[in-house]
Amino acid sequence: MHSSRLWLLMSTLVMVLTGTSVAQPVAATIDATRRGQPITKLMFGGFMEPATTQVWAEMLSDRKFFNEINSKPAAAPAGGFGRRGPQRRWMPVGADEFVVMDSKNSYVGEWSPRIRLEAATPHGISQSGIALRAGRAYVGRVVLAGSPGAKVEVTLAWGPDPADRQTVSIPALTTNYARFPLKFTAKTDTNEGRFEIVGTGKGAIHIGAASLMAGDNVSGFRAATVRLLREQGISIARWPGGNFVSAYDWSDGIGDADKRPPRRELAWNGMESNDMGIDDFITFCRLIGAEPYIAINSGLGDAHSAAEEIEYVNGPATSRLGQLRMANGHPAPYGVKIWGIGNEMYGPWQWGHMAVTQYPEKHNLIVRAMRKVDPTIKVIASSATPEELSWTYIENRQLGTFPGREQVNDKVPFGFGTKYDWTGALLERSADYIDYLGEHFYGYPNLAIDAGKQAFVEADDPLVDRVRRMSNKVQMKFEAWEEYLRRMPSLKSKDIKFAFDEWAPRNRSVNPSGSAPPMSNPMLNPMTNALVYHEFFRHSEMVAMGVATGGMGTLANDAYGDAVGYRLEGLVIKLLHDHFAGALPVAVNGNSPQRGIQGTLGVDLPARPSGSPTYPIDVFAALSADRRKLAISVVNPTETTQDCDLNLTGVQPSGAARVWQLTAQGGSASTPPGPGRGEFTGPPATMSERSLPQAPRRLTLPPGSISVYEFEVRE
Repeated sequence: MHSSRLWLLMSTLVMVLTGTSVAQPVAATIDATRRGQPITKLMFGGFMEPATTQVWAEMLSDRKFFNEINSKPAAAPAGGFGRRGPQRRWMPVGADEFVVMDSKNSYVGEWSPRIRLEAATPHGISQSGIALRAGRAYVGRVVLAGSPGAKVEVTLAWGPDPADRQTVSIPALTTNYARFPLKFTAKTDTNEGRFEIVGTGKGAIHIGAASLMAGDNVSGFRAATVRLLREQGISIARWPGGNFVSAYDWSDGIGDADKRPPRRELAWNGMESNDMGIDDFITFCRLIGAEPYIAINSGLGDAHSAAEEIEYVNGPATSRLGQLRMANGHPAPYGVKIWGIGNEMYGPWQWGHMAVTQYPEKHNLIVRAMRKVDPTIKVIASSATPEELSWTYIENRQLGTFPGREQVNDKVPFGFGTKYDWTGALLERSADYIDYLGEHFYGYPNLAIDAGKQAFVEADDPLVDRVRRMSNKVQMKFEAWEEYLRRMPSLKSKDIKFAFDEWAPRNRSVNPSGSAPPMSNPMLNPMTNALVYHEFFRHSEMVAMGVATGGMGTLANDAYGDAVGYRLEGLVIKLLHDHFAGALPVAVNGNSPQRGIQGTLGVDLPARPSGSPTYPIDVFAALSADRRKLAISVVNPTETTQDCDLNLTGVQPSGAARVWQLTAQGGSASTPPGPGRGEFTGPPATMSERSLPQAPRRLTLPPGSISVYEFEVRE
């Protein structure tokens, strides 16, 4: 009998023997005398990859000319971030032969475009497909060198007519590159704006770099994005990757932004402009009020480069690299405490991947060198339990997540103590060099793993089961920790915690077409995420941080790429942050145990189901830090209204209550941003809020909903 069927049979038998069923009323007892450790404020993080991300305000693509400029058809994207759709490109103004990529007189990178001039006939380069808003100011710059007889104009156009543009005439050029400021104001809304640099006269011009941003950008970041992320409560930002970091050289991202070389991006087969480097990242974190979390390159990188990065960031201004930081305009040390040692180094898709028998020694060398520079830092190991590697290798084998990479034919689930137990190897050989275990997990709510087939299968489950797949994976992490403590009792004396620094549900099908199924319920992912947070909260003593892969991408954008609010997933983060950051978890008991779902034990099913004993709903409760308020978060992942009788122990309600509720209304904003100009995601989702005359004794929960009740209490 398959493990999934056995689990379902056992679950049903338990429910029969205990006299519980989904039909009887659900009762939840909140025991405020049983309190957990405070929920870390770093639970609500966002993940940023690659180095220059969607928060950056730059509007021009390839602004330092990594790619050759000509009118030939663009090559099809080869994968990675290219899958997001065609990127804007520079095109010659006039015949191709007037534009030559000059590697002898380049301003930055491998080459710079040289434009040969032809009397009164304009020649140069242009880039189209730029989203502009009527009445909005745009600022920028262009770096140029040229012959004394050259005349250069830079134009921003928002329409086809001569009047639909604004032109800036550049002063006389010299053979030395110089920077010239630009300022425009668009007169019409358009997604087809054009930026153009052309010259006439005699000789030639070189274009070193160009830039265009909205005039209201904040230190190079999108103003509305910064404001909304701060209001959302993003409390920690992880940067610069992700797979990206395993081939990233941090020194490419410091100094004059126009002189930072664009590089081929190896992980996702793209291009990295290096416009957003360490100094910019710290500025961004300060703008949104987030703790900075910097990932170190432990793939192609080494202990020496890691130690130098620490010195640049945290070293005194008198140190060698502290002096470089000061020369770049930042004299005071940043004091960054949280550092990740690599990313998913257990994966053969990772640049610099090593065998599990070797990598722990590299981890130790890197941490030892970093702590020598700054002994106060906290480090996150690139770890993965056997269940995570089991799931990941099934995914790669069947779905081709990393095509062309190593295939593993061993059957899952993989065992503890085997070559697939990456976390176990690190704990055995590197425990003194680990503060947090950096565990990643992804899941497909619509898919389950069949042990017999050793593959994903379509799971025609009810909504209440599909939303559990991700939170069950969280439960498996803590069950793995129990196994590590059994195998290595010495871990009990160490203060090692989990850093869930990359996680997200995904929408995928294993149908022959391979296309993703339509989102069956717009609340599927929001409720899935809420249940993940509930599991984090329940284990607050073991969770140092939570960084959602999509945390920075949960904003709703309009057709011009401007952030205008939150998608449903973004409101989940805001709602739970506002009520549970720093709160004290309290015990929740109930009369209806959670049941098992389809899957395979040790891969996508834990030994004990996640969630509170209040099936089919999930209840979590916490006291505020001052113990004056009680907040109760309830997820109803069913297609029908559910009632829950609420009982309190250890506290008494005092006064009125408030309730915040997320439902499928505004569900169109739950659609992730897709390719295309503006990344239109529809209107932002909305959240209802209302007052109640007193704390409720019975909760009535709409179908597919997330609700938070809050009221004052006294002991």
